[in-house]
Amino acid sequence: MPELPEVEVVRRGLERWVAGRTVESVEVLHPRAVRRHPGGGADFAARLGGQTVGVPQRRGKYLWLPLEGRELSVLGHLGMSGQLLVQPRESPDEKHLRVRVRFADDLGTELRFVDQRTFGGLSLHENTPDGLPDVIAHIARDPLDPLFDEGLYHLALRARRTTLKRALLDQSLISGVGNIYADEALWRARLHYERPTATLTRPRSAELLGHVRDVMNAALDVGGTSFDSLYVNVNGESGYFDRSLDAYGREDEPCRRCGTPMRRRPWMNRSSYFCPRCQRPGRAAS
Repeated sequence: MPELPEVEVVRRGLERWVAGRTVESVEVLHPRAVRRHPGGGADFAARLGGQTVGVPQRRGKYLWLPLEGRELSVLGHLGMSGQLLVQPRESPDEKHLRVRVRFADDLGTELRFVDQRTFGGLSLHENTPDGLPDVIAHIARDPLDPLFDEGLYHLALRARRTTLKRALLDQSLISGVGNIYADEALWRARLHYERPTATLTRPRSAELLGHVRDVMNAALDVGGTSFDSLYVNVNGESGYFDRSLDAYGREDEPCRRCGTPMRRRPWMNRSSYFCPRCQRPGRAAS
């Protein structure tokens, strides 16, 4: 699934091409695309028509379009294959086009939600006082958020009886980190994914957070990670960070640090990639 860098790339594109535009009409082409909206497709289209889109927002992997003058937002759930594309009106429909949003202006472009696997979707939600859609109010701030509190994160990490990778993927502790960037940050920090969080000192947790930020910023610089052309920006362009990965997907390839063959292990219905020499599981607390 897309992680913070991929979602932020989409958010930036929407800010450029959609913010400030007024919705003329909405066409829901597949009911599953709005299944998280309680009123269904007709209600979603009716309530969104005539509304003006504010500046798109993001927390972690979650993206939403606030509506100006309303305490409402459109939450975009990209799922496994969802794409929010800004296309010329005259462009042919994509094979898996699910929702079309037309605007009341003469810019000649429309917003399209395309989703091959139909795991994603769009829905309207009331905002919390902080401006978040109410259904994601429990999501923690992400490490690129200026208000992210490193001290509180370290205390929560030490108090949680879990392991490092589980903690990095816990969206109630820290949001936006998924399987790929967790493996990358842990490799950079020379930490094993099964290391208990209680063994981490404050300097080491700060170092790990620094690596999380570095790997995410590096991915943002090249448009995120795209393995199969599913994760694209609003112009349909793929990111190139997969060419720079140090850990994820590199089973049996030499570690870029020590040359030891990288390993892959099954982990929570996913895979974890690590160097058995640089990231030893039994290291003492440091």
